[in-house]
Amino acid sequence: MIDTGDKVPNVSLPDEEGRPVSFADLEGQVYVLYFYPKDDTPGCTKEACAFRDNFAQLGRLDAKVFGISRDDAESHRKFKEKFDLNFPLLSDLDGSVCDTFGVWKLRSMYGKEFMGIERSTFLVGKDGKIAKAWRKVNVEGHVDEVIAAISALGG
Repeated sequence: MIDTGDKVPNVSLPDEEGRPVSFADLEGQVYVLYFYPKDDTPGCTKEACAFRDNFAQLGRLDAKVFGISRDDAESHRKFKEKFDLNFPLLSDLDGSVCDTFGVWKLRSMYGKEFMGIERSTFLVGKDGKIAKAWRKVNVEGHVDEVIAAISALGG
């Protein structure tokens, strides 16, 4: 399981248009990887819209944002269009990246247990290492925490 101080693995995931995004190509930049359970659900929509609404501030800090779930590109495309999201959504169809980051967990809802993504965010520094990790994220105020952590890195 990846955690603070660990190097982000050299993997590539397709975005909502099917274009590959390679984490190795992002080295030298500050970026945020936020893992979320499912497109177009209440909590995930609230989180995505919070990143969208703070996109300009994140841009001023030279930080990129990538949302990651196990939804396919078509689902991501619809979600992105519906809420006018201004950052890429990446598809981890086989769940391998979710496993690597340790976000694929046993969850429960309405008394039923199932495997799913635990809402988590990882701030990656210019060195390609995890600068900060948030697990079991509470959506309310989370983007402000991420911005504060990016600011503390020096942008």
